Amino acid sequence: MSSAVRLGPKDDEWVYDRNAKSYDLTRGASSPARFSIRTTHGPEDTSITIATGLSALVVVDMQNFFLHPRCTDHVTGLAAVERTLRLVEKCREIGIKIIWLNWGLNDDDLATMPAAAARGFARSLITPPLDTTTSKQARFGFGSDMGEGRGRLLMAGSWNAALYAPLQEASRPDADVFCNKDRISGLWHGETPLAKALEAGGFRTLLFAGVNTDQCVLGTLADAYFRGWDCVMVEDCCATTTPGGQETTVYNTSKVYGFVVNSKSVTEGVLNPESRG
Repeated sequence: MSSAVRLGPKDDEWVYDRNAKSYDLTRGASSPARFSIRTTHGPEDTSITIATGLSALVVVDMQNFFLHPRCTDHVTGLAAVERTLRLVEKCREIGIKIIWLNWGLNDDDLATMPAAAARGFARSLITPPLDTTTSKQARFGFGSDMGEGRGRLLMAGSWNAALYAPLQEASRPDADVFCNKDRISGLWHGETPLAKALEAGGFRTLLFAGVNTDQCVLGTLADAYFRGWDCVMVEDCCATTTPGGQETTVYNTSKVYGFVVNSKSVTEGVLNPESRG
């Protein structure tokens, strides 16, 4: 019996080698390079090989609103920023495209926002804080003025919706892709800026970093899975404040949605520029 197991339709298939415990996600691509990464969850001693030219790193919601001390206390998120900076550097080195996916609303979005989507960001209207003048996370709804120069909540161009400064400094306007979103998921329909960017770039494998792991990262990752992209969560470059949210999302990603790696397994990955035999 052959050790190779083929999954998916012809010309868009994965090949799993039982003996090597390795998934080949390259779809026959020989140029640019192939890059092998050890997984950190799921079956032990498993690896995935991706084609760097078909791959993108999607960094989700690493914005001032979610990370900056003026807006929130997100200790694990700030720790993930440092690892994400190293991950971005490695991805640039091996030719993986960087995509920054952020909340960035306009007034038309506000006018059409469903009640279910609006409620999660209107917490202070439903349960007002005791002292709104000192509340970092006072949420009076999308587009409301956060005060103290922070701008309107998650509106494109506002300070609170900008990339957190270390990541902004690491971004490259001339090389990276910047996508706004108007829902928890950046892929909730096929015409979102992210969906268009992925189709235009021909990307098939997506690495995910960002906050919050069990909310906007998971929402986008799950929709990517539903639409047929390969999903790879870089677990220590994702963070959440939800009790148990990190562990559950990592578990379900490794079991269902795709693969889980960490920043160390990426930086220690093996680059093989040679074509397949």
